[in-house]
Amino acid sequence: MRSAKKKSFQANVSMQVCHIKSMGVDNLFSLRGDAWKFYQKLRRTERNGDSVKQLNEIKEIEEIQSFYVTLDDDTLHNIRYRMLKEKEGSGMIPIFVTSIPWLLFIFSKQLQQLLFEGGTYLWLVFIFIYVTVLFFSVIIHFRENAWANVHIELIGDVLKRRGDQK
Repeated sequence: MRSAKKKSFQANVSMQVCHIKSMGVDNLFSLRGDAWKFYQKLRRTERNGDSVKQLNEIKEIEEIQSFYVTLDDDTLHNIRYRMLKEKEGSGMIPIFVTSIPWLLFIFSKQLQQLLFEGGTYLWLVFIFIYVTVLFFSVIIHFRENAWANVHIELIGDVLKRRGDQK
């Protein structure tokens, strides 16, 4: 009797896991990255019979690309140079992230007295704020860098197509 209940329970759990995976929820726990999740979203959209072109991510890229097509070559080159500058200039966040510990090191004795005096938990608040700022700064840095790469590639494609047409 117990064996039958156990097998029934295992089969039920197995069916629920398969149902969750078919819904695409397993991607929430995937460590494979955004590109894999986007690929899975494309596959799910196709499987559901919807057009991939209706996805917001695709519409956003098409909107940017259609804008760049309307601009002349000289302007596109200047925009590309600016995007390259932005891509390389986004290194300010890592400099900010790495300079704060050095600044804290310089004032470490005074900082220790302030944070640890009197048995307060001020140090815990300080660490929480620092780690939070660090976390979001790194995310912003890589996101901005990725968008700069997207713009550079789109501009390069528009310029290449124009060169191929001439």
